[in-house]
Amino acid sequence: MLDFSKLPVSRDPGDNYRKKGIIIKPLQEFLLEMDEVAWAVCSSATDYPENWFIEPHSHAKHQLIYAIEGVMVVHSGLNQWTVPPSRGIWMPSGHVHSIRCVGALKMRSVFVRPDQFPQLPGETRAVSISALLSELIKTSVTIAAPIDADTREARILRLIVDELTLLPTLPLHLPQPADPRIGAICSTLQTDPGDGSTLADWSARLNLDEKTIQRLFHKETGMTFGQWRQQARLLLALERIAVGEKIIDVAGALGYDSPSAFTTMFKKQFGKTPSHFFK
Repeated sequence: MLDFSKLPVSRDPGDNYRKKGIIIKPLQEFLLEMDEVAWAVCSSATDYPENWFIEPHSHAKHQLIYAIEGVMVVHSGLNQWTVPPSRGIWMPSGHVHSIRCVGALKMRSVFVRPDQFPQLPGETRAVSISALLSELIKTSVTIAAPIDADTREARILRLIVDELTLLPTLPLHLPQPADPRIGAICSTLQTDPGDGSTLADWSARLNLDEKTIQRLFHKETGMTFGQWRQQARLLLALERIAVGEKIIDVAGALGYDSPSAFTTMFKKQFGKTPSHFFK
């Protein structure tokens, strides 16, 4: 049985970059600190400024990355996730990933040793964070070692691990193709999401027939051309709405005929209207 009396939480309460003389801890120093903690559960809290980029890296531990404010765009291999505030991403140990901050980001993370918790997921995925887990994470970064087994602090850690086994997956994933021909289409659509080029247009541009483009899209991303473009647009919408852009402007920039058409598609994908999604 795991002895939680020997599992204090390692804390980095958050470097406030706004304060004079205070800087964000260098990434390699932070990685070393988190990976060297011998305890089964540890947590951290760091605030990042707008447009901060966290270079590709990996951890020896599993990590739940949770943004209480701001949006994260996470890349790992040929995959991308756009993670709005109050949601999170589960990053298994050893998976190389980078993070782009959209707006100022308040990140809270939980690290767990994979050898201690083999029941935890082995694949990366965007996840929903319950109100309970949110409060547990926020509390965990304030816990100081040492702690006794039968204490409130130890129970918080045990409950966090229980909640990690129940994380619901969210549809915030955008697979990236390896094939350069399909990659050219995807790159264009992410740079100019309002691009309304049809399959016939791309067929002429790339000198590929339409069936080949669709076959490659399905092979490389598991989606049709139309599904991939829709997902890319909706995930870009999350970024823009999160930093305060008006829905009418976002809908127009992403190529929708009207705000109502955009809202309908958004609700169909995410279960909520844009105005309610961030509440």
